[in-house]
Amino acid sequence: MSELRWNPLLEEWVVTATHRQERTFLPPEGYCPFCPTKPGGFLTEVPASDYEIVVFENKFPTFQREPPPPAVKGSQLYRVEPSKGICEVVLYSPQHEGTLTDKSVEEIYKLVLVWTDRYRELGSLDFVKYVYIFENKGEIIGVTLTHPHGQIYAFPFIPPIIQRELEASRRHHERTGRCLLCDVIGEEVADSRRIVAENPFFLAVVPFYARYPYEVHILTKRHRLSLSDLDDEEQWDLARIFKVVMVKYDALFGFSLPYMMNMHQQPTDGQRHDYYHFHIEFYPLHRTRDKLKYRASTESGAGTFSTDALPEEWAAQLRASGAK
Repeated sequence: MSELRWNPLLEEWVVTATHRQERTFLPPEGYCPFCPTKPGGFLTEVPASDYEIVVFENKFPTFQREPPPPAVKGSQLYRVEPSKGICEVVLYSPQHEGTLTDKSVEEIYKLVLVWTDRYRELGSLDFVKYVYIFENKGEIIGVTLTHPHGQIYAFPFIPPIIQRELEASRRHHERTGRCLLCDVIGEEVADSRRIVAENPFFLAVVPFYARYPYEVHILTKRHRLSLSDLDDEEQWDLARIFKVVMVKYDALFGFSLPYMMNMHQQPTDGQRHDYYHFHIEFYPLHRTRDKLKYRASTESGAGTFSTDALPEEWAAQLRASGAK
C-alpha cells in the first residue's frame, strides 16, 4: 500500500509505503543484489558481469509510477492522494566494498553526468515536481544495503524543506534584488573561518547556521539553479570538491564517516525559480569519534536544533584533515 496523507497541522504530505517493510535488510555475506551477476550465481539487479554506474527503479519504492488507489477515503480536512512518483537506485561501482571516497575524480565526474541526466529525464515528466538526489551512507543512518549507492526520488510535490528554502529565497530576492545563497557565499568568503575547501567554481563550508556536527554545504560560486546549468568545467570542479570533502570526512576520525547527502536544486514544476541556488548539503551524525548526535525532543518535536560545538571549530578540524 502506498498513498499520500495530508497533515493539516504542518501543511505537508506524509507518505505511507507499507510494502517497504519487506525490503532487503543487511543480507548475509556473499549475497548482494547490487553486485554484478556472476556466471552461475544468483541473478542480481544488474544482469551483467561488470558495470561502471547503474541506475534502476527501486523494487521497494516510496513512490510508484502506477500507485494503487488509497486505502482510505479522504475528507476536506484529511486529504488523500495516490503516491504517484518514481524512486531510483544509483550504483556507484561494481565493487561491493568501498565508498565514494575511494573513487577517482574522473569516476565522480561520470557520476555527476549521470545525476544530471536523471534530473533532466525525470524532471521532464509532467507528474514530477521535484527531483531529489541523495545518499544515505552508513548503518547508523539506516542503510539496509552496504554496497555503495545513492538514490533519486521523483516527487509529485515539492518537499517541505525545499519549499521553505524557495520561499525564503524569493522573499530575500524581492527585498534586496539579490540571490540569498549568493549573499551567503559572500558572507562566508568575507569571514573565511568556516571555509573547508574551494576551487574556481565551488565552495565547501560549514555554514554559519549548521545544525548537524561537521555539516558541510557545497555551493556553486556562480548563480546556478540546478545540475542542468553546470557547464563541463563546473561539472569537473564539482567532482573535485566532492572528492576533497569525502577524503576530509574519512580522515576526520580515521573511519568512513556516515552521513546524509542531499542535493537542493530548482523544482521541475514548470515554474522558473530564478531566485533559487543549487547546493549540496551533508549531514554527518558523529559529534565525536564515538558519540552520535541524536534528534531528540527539541529537534524532532519543536524543530529547533542545538549543537555542542561551534561551526568555526568544525570547519577548522575539517580543513586540517585529509586532502588540502
